[in-house]
Amino acid sequence: MKKDENVKLTAAQAAIGGLVEAGTGEAFHTGSWRSDRPVWDKDKCINCLTCWISCPDAAIKTAQDEKKGTVVIGIDYDHCKGCGICARECPPKVAALHMEPEKK
Repeated sequence: MKKDENVKLTAAQAAIGGLVEAGTGEAFHTGSWRSDRPVWDKDKCINCLTCWISCPDAAIKTAQDEKKGTVVIGIDYDHCKGCGICARECPPKVAALHMEPEKK
C-alpha cells in the first residue's frame, strides 16, 4: 500500500510504534498539560540563554537585539509543559526564572 503524503494522522490514529514526521510539535498546543508554570523576571535576566538551550520544548522565546545579540523575550506558554528545567538551570545568583502553580 502506497503512503499518501497528504494524509495527516493524529496521535490516536498513528500505529503503536509508528513513526511521526519531524517538526509536528508546533501544531500541537501542549501547554494545558502543566501543573506548574515558569515565571520569567525580565529585570533579573542576564541573557545567558541557559534556559533556552536547556528547554526540551523550545518554549523560551528569544529575539535579536542590535546591541546585546540574542536575548530572552518571554515564554511560549502554548508549548511549555511546565517541566521546570529552565528554572532549575537558571543561575542561582540570578534567579530570573521560578516555578509557580498553574492558575486554571
